[in-house]
Amino acid sequence: MAIVLRYVDRLGIVKERFIGIVHVLDTSSLTLKAAIDTVFSNNNLSMTQVRGQGYDGASNMSGAFNGLKSLILNENSSAHYIHCFAHQLQLVVEAVAKKHDDVDEFFEKLALVVTVVCGSCKRKDMIREMQKDRVAAEIGIGETKTGKGLNQEISLVQAVDTRWGSHFRTIVSLVNLFAEVVAVFKYVKEEGSTLSNRNQAKGILSYFKTLDLVFLLHLMLEILCLTDTLSKHLQKKDQSILEAASLVKRTKKALLVFRKDGFSQIWKKVCAFREKHNMQIQEFGDRFSKVGTELMENTAALSPCASFSIFDKTKSLKLSEIYKIDFDDSERALLNGQLDIYYHSLLHDERFFNLKGIADLSRLLVETGKHLSFPLVYRLLKLALILPVATVTVERCFSAMKFLKTDLRNRIGDDFMKDALICSVEKEALENVKTENGNRQSLVSVRALVRPTPSSAMLLVAADALVFPPDIKLPL
Repeated sequence: MAIVLRYVDRLGIVKERFIGIVHVLDTSSLTLKAAIDTVFSNNNLSMTQVRGQGYDGASNMSGAFNGLKSLILNENSSAHYIHCFAHQLQLVVEAVAKKHDDVDEFFEKLALVVTVVCGSCKRKDMIREMQKDRVAAEIGIGETKTGKGLNQEISLVQAVDTRWGSHFRTIVSLVNLFAEVVAVFKYVKEEGSTLSNRNQAKGILSYFKTLDLVFLLHLMLEILCLTDTLSKHLQKKDQSILEAASLVKRTKKALLVFRKDGFSQIWKKVCAFREKHNMQIQEFGDRFSKVGTELMENTAALSPCASFSIFDKTKSLKLSEIYKIDFDDSERALLNGQLDIYYHSLLHDERFFNLKGIADLSRLLVETGKHLSFPLVYRLLKLALILPVATVTVERCFSAMKFLKTDLRNRIGDDFMKDALICSVEKEALENVKTENGNRQSLVSVRALVRPTPSSAMLLVAADALVFPPDIKLPL
């Protein structure tokens, strides 16, 4: 299990720190909770300080009754759970594909096409050579422009339900290589090594000739193109929950506009199908929970963008009510008046003009000392900053683990692997480690540098689990 802490430091800057991995015997929620408690105890941290938790949608993590989320909420009701937005968006795409037989078949055929083409080096070489010849011919007749970064070699991309944005990249690559792919399947149909391969290629070619394939290819390309901006933003290391919430709303609005006005050039029968099933919009409503939506809407009221144009004291007070542990009744009453003074004080202060988000606002409040003048507002701001947008940092930890945990290191110890992962993931923090007499500092200093101090205002736990294959043995 990989654990990342998200917090606001003494300078008002939000940070995420990977503090290591924990070897667990199984991935049950009770085992994971016990492991997190141990990590907190070893780092002098308290579960009462946690104000958010973020995981993917696995039942052991986000189960309503026995999931890790529920175990932590039973102990600390202010540790609000947010399902990773990037995972939710991918689930939307997956659910859309499974809700209608034709769309489901389209993605199944798409996966088969990629498997057949990419499963053979000879076929991939054929694609590459045919693409090169086609581009050269188009350049020769002036249909294709030349220049730096143009006409790059491309290949088919494998779509995976758990790989964010992969479906969009698969469709884009197929659109760009459609002629080459058809040519490859014609070759397999005639020259395939077995009757099964030849019949398979024949079936795919028959599907490629249908209007359904061409229409669904462009329909899904339009839909996934609208969601790709949101998907890419959620995968950034520097995330803003305000920007994410805004992009979710804009994406939903764009899909509604597309459903209403974007089908003038699409076949009428399929247009009626889209109106009947309401695929993408319904999934957005189902996946993004009421609690998460309420947190985002109330948090948006703190935004300093456009000279605090969307500042809303009522929503800010509602946000304080969600965190009952952090604001008692008397503090909430003081916050009511403090918000008014805070708004008018910053509204005409030139230093707070042209801010891009609450992260910039928090940093500037500390720099100007105004966090001392408005301590309750600043506390509310920190709570908003540590809300998890996505579990991207944790996913990067697992990506780093794949490079470190190789076959040659299949008996690497837990402590050494954790230290190696910290050095790999926290490169930016390690750049600040000073050396003495040309020698590297010990890992004790490294851990102290990347680990937040117990006095950090608020903490966020983001955890995920990795199950090693049975042939890989980890020494206990």
